[in-house]
Amino acid sequence: MADNPDQLRFEDRMRDADALAWSIEKDPMLRSTITAVLILDRTPDRALVTDRLERGSRLVPRLRQRVVSSPWSLAPPRWEVDPYFDLDYHLRWTRAAGSQDVVQVMHAAGPIAMQGFDRDRPLWEMTVIEGLTDDTAAVVMKIHHSITDGVGAVKIGMVLFDLERVPPGPPLPLPAAPVVHVLNRRERFGDAFGHERRRQLGIARRLPSAVRRAVIRAAADPAAAVQDVGATVASAARMLRPATTPLSPIMTKRSLSMHFDTLSVPLAETKAAAKRGGGTLNDAFVTAVARGFRYYHDKHGQAPEMLRMGMPINVRTAATADLAGNQWAPTRFPLPIGVHDPLEHLQVIRGVIAAQRGEPAVGLVEPLASVLHRLPTTMLVGLFGSMLRGVDFTTSNVPGVRVPLYFAGAKLLAQFPLGPLSGSAVNLCLLSYVDQLHVGVNCDLAAVPDPDNLHSCLRAGFDDVASLA
Repeated sequence: MADNPDQLRFEDRMRDADALAWSIEKDPMLRSTITAVLILDRTPDRALVTDRLERGSRLVPRLRQRVVSSPWSLAPPRWEVDPYFDLDYHLRWTRAAGSQDVVQVMHAAGPIAMQGFDRDRPLWEMTVIEGLTDDTAAVVMKIHHSITDGVGAVKIGMVLFDLERVPPGPPLPLPAAPVVHVLNRRERFGDAFGHERRRQLGIARRLPSAVRRAVIRAAADPAAAVQDVGATVASAARMLRPATTPLSPIMTKRSLSMHFDTLSVPLAETKAAAKRGGGTLNDAFVTAVARGFRYYHDKHGQAPEMLRMGMPINVRTAATADLAGNQWAPTRFPLPIGVHDPLEHLQVIRGVIAAQRGEPAVGLVEPLASVLHRLPTTMLVGLFGSMLRGVDFTTSNVPGVRVPLYFAGAKLLAQFPLGPLSGSAVNLCLLSYVDQLHVGVNCDLAAVPDPDNLHSCLRAGFDDVASLA
């Protein structure tokens, strides 16, 4: 088991970007719940599952912490240890019904993911599903996006897994439980005021050197300096620009009802296809998805040349790689879906995505968030609703683990990530594991009333990309 919490840093207070994700959930359509479905070769041992979660909740502070808002919103909300933490509330067991296969698991996972969190408790839940076909089992894990992003979730999850079915040696001693300290109102006010004071002092200390560098740059090349400022402002405007109308002529409705589905493709084959097109694994993934959506629209007799895609861009640096919170920049942009040749399509998409990664505003997520999260919640909800409801689909790609893992004596066969819709019609998340790529597909049933049809079209899109290998 990975008893190495020092690999991740947990701050006592939300970052501004995390606070935004927390605040905009006043609109339930903008909920940002991350769900993962794990398929196991057997039912995990109950006592070991409880031990893993008890141990994990002591190693990973977020698993025992609840969110507490600051007085008058002086600062982003705090993470505080829940004095009433009850592991039995977060861990549930149930038996499969119906067909007792992965499809049935996905049907069961949907309602779990749709339910909002109890905001007075730590923001995670785990449901173990027993009695699947061939004595297999599944785990449905959900966690709030304000805790972490996909990359951080993989790191956090490692405290629950072993590298062998039966780890050698005696069990490790149980770490001490985190200390409970509930601040009173006066302490909470002082803490929030102190946080903002330290942050402003830090900005003030960094400002002279930043201004000095800017002055030197402007003196050396005034035209380039003005051009850079203009490009950054324009990029930020594009990031925040409203887009209330989807580009899809058929995936226009939105609701709170979701449908989960899965796809699995070989890792080596997809990487070979990406290499042939001079792109990355993510380029190949997005190309397969884009082609799938083209086939889906063709079946409905209405095929636009472009759809609007949302894509998070990882902005982790060497200095922030160990932070547990969210470190990604949101992007939304038209993506061509009408290119006939798969190789040409991959190359076109490679260029589009490269341009998005080069947007100056990608590095300004926290500064922008620090301004936005101070707006009234109603205004925030309206702003982000106008930005997100016009997104046709979202994709994300999370690097996984290349070695087999075990959970409480059961071997992990597959794991499917299912991202939040947050206003889009479909969310597709890719997570690698050993030699496979597992894709979780989350559909809004109002936008996609025929998810089986979409699934077959997406499969055809992945087949197109596989043909390049």
